[in-house]
This record gives sequence, C-alpha cells and structure tokens, in this order.
Amino acid sequence: MNEAAKRLVADIRKLAPELTARAAEFEAARRISPDVVAALRSIGVFRMLVPRSHGGIELDLPAALDVIATLSRIDGAVGWTVMIASGAAIFLTLLPRKTYDDIYRNGPDVIGGGATRSLGTAEATADGWCVNGRWPFASGCQHADFMLGVCVVMKDGKPLPRTDGEGGPPTTCGFVLAARDWQIEDTWHAAGLKGTGSHHISIKDAIVPATQIFDVNEGVPCVPGPLYGGMYQVLPLLQGAVAVGIAEGALDDIVALANSGRQQVSATVPMRESEIFQGELGKAAAEIRAARAFFETQVASHWRHALAGTLKDPALLTEATQTAIWLTTTCIRAADACFTLGGGSAVFDSSPLQRRLRDLHTAGQHAAVHQRRYVDAGKLLLQSSNPAPASERDALRL
Repeated sequence: MNEAAKRLVADIRKLAPELTARAAEFEAARRISPDVVAALRSIGVFRMLVPRSHGGIELDLPAALDVIATLSRIDGAVGWTVMIASGAAIFLTLLPRKTYDDIYRNGPDVIGGGATRSLGTAEATADGWCVNGRWPFASGCQHADFMLGVCVVMKDGKPLPRTDGEGGPPTTCGFVLAARDWQIEDTWHAAGLKGTGSHHISIKDAIVPATQIFDVNEGVPCVPGPLYGGMYQVLPLLQGAVAVGIAEGALDDIVALANSGRQQVSATVPMRESEIFQGELGKAAAEIRAARAFFETQVASHWRHALAGTLKDPALLTEATQTAIWLTTTCIRAADACFTLGGGSAVFDSSPLQRRLRDLHTAGQHAAVHQRRYVDAGKLLLQSSNPAPASERDALRL
C-alpha cells in the first residue's frame, strides 16, 4: 500500500467512531447524512480512482479495494456508497475527453452514481439523443453530482440490432447527466443497506447531447490508466470488497460482545469461556479469513492483468463474478454465524450484528452476485477444457 492509500485509511479510521455512532441515523434517513458525505469527500475517498492527470489519487486496484473494505468494516452502507461512486468514476472515463475535462474542471472530488442495466431507451434526433427510462438501485443518488444510465439504442421506435452480425442483445449506449436533471423516486424501503439511498431514478424525454453519450461495451477511455479499459471486469470485485469488509465487521462485533463479559441465559460460564462459543467463533473466523485470502488473490491477479493491458477479457469478467459470488455467499454464512452466537441481544436495533446480517443478505440479492451467475463460470470451464477423443469416450461407456 503506497503512502497516499495509507493516509486515506488513517483518515478513515479517525472518522470511524463517528460513523459507527451514527449508523442508526443513516438507516432512519435511508441515506448517508450530507455532512458525513462532505467529510468523506474532504479526505479524498471519492477521488481515489480518478486519474492523477485530473487531480485524483489514482490508487492501484488492491489499495482502492482495501479502502472500500475498510469503510465497509466500519459501516456497510458507507462502504457500499463509496464503492458505487468508485465504479462510476471508472465509467466516466468512457466519455469524450472534453466532456470528461468539464466534469472535473472544479477538482477531483466529483461523486458519480447511476445504474448500468440497459433499462432506458435512446433515439437519435436532430438536437441530440432523446432518452427515456427508469432505473432501480441508484445508490447514493441523493448526494451524487453526476449520474449515468444505460439505454437500448432505438431507430424508428425499434431496438437497433447489433452491427457485428452475431445477433444477441440490441445495441446499447451509456449517457451522463448532472444529478439535477434526474428525477429521484422515493422507493428505497429495504431490508438492509438502508443508508445507501438506493432509490429509483428516471428520465423522461430528455435531450442528451452527443458529447454526453458513450459506448459501454467498446468505448475507449479518454485518459490513460490500467483500470480504465476494463470497467466491467472490476465491478464484481468492488462488491466483493464490501462483502469481506462487512463480514470482518461482524466478527469484530461478536468478539467485542464476548469480551464485554456477557453471559447468556442458561449458560454456566460467560461467552468467552465457553468452548462451544469458542469453537463456533473459530469456524466463522476461518471462513472470513478464507474469504479475505481469496479476495486478495483475485484482486492481485486482476491488477497484474490491468498492468499488462489484458484486463478487458470476457473470461476475466466471468472469473471476477465467480469470485464475488463465492465471497458474498461465504461472508453471509459467517455473518449469520456471528449473529447466532450473539443470542437474544443480537435481535435488537441497538446491536450492530443484526445490521451486518441484513446488509450482507441485501448485498447478496444483487443480480451481479446471484447464484445463477455461477453458470457462466461452469460454461467457461467446459469450453476451455479439451474434450476427450471419441475413442476414449466410447471406452468410458463400456
């Protein structure tokens, strides 16, 4: 970790007591309080993946994801919203250079947001592109400066087919508008990650200049940098950082509870002296350590590809997704175990354990890390393996 990353983590740890003390406030408001966003902005968390050419810190991938995990260990909602803004910062590099320069003309601490599912439509007009759409799960939309969306490109009211002749999904494009140009619908009444403000956002008949449209699939970044050519390959690992951080926070919470001297009803000894408790705690800790090790190994691999210029590979997207699913699933199981070990006290709103559990289960419902996405990893494995010759297959049938 370089000096810039160390300073950022040190500043985050200074904020930790306040973030922890205000977790219930974030949940009640269903957003991170504006003064906390301002504090995070002031220490530089929103510039960590912005290029140095535009005043950013431009951390390497392992350091940036460690920052997100550190924040998530303190508070899952804070970690998640910073993770979303970090992903948006990578996507913004696909804009034309002048537009990109305009976004950062007042400094690097710009907060991006939005959604990357192609749930809108965009049709060319004489004045630009007419955009309509409605997108869910726009985390951090209430404090974003700019938000992006992804649309199906339309022509004469119909989806425009792909030009590569391969069929499949229609042509898509991304666009960016200032946050004030979006409508935010108050829909975020959720089980977990309550403080992320992940409302629906919508656009109706907006004319978007061509300079604010970008190619989400084949676009070339307008600035140099190892990460900017492989946005989709990085996104699953951003979510993995949040999952690992929340699970590590749950482990911190149950250890703190045990070390408080608590003795549960009908127990003959305090929690920390119970071998049953110690055994279950050790098992949960092993799972979280395994998740951390897998996470760091995959991140290091992706960073090597980024430095080599080979990150934009569909196989690496599949690999990152597979990793993120396993990480999230494992972290949910470990956090569930920590919650169970907490006993009756863990069910109260005052317990951080119930919040960790809800936040992780909500993160696990995200489409990017849903169990069904394991299919892609299975297909890739089968395609990359050489099938046995016909003679061998016949022999196996005997």
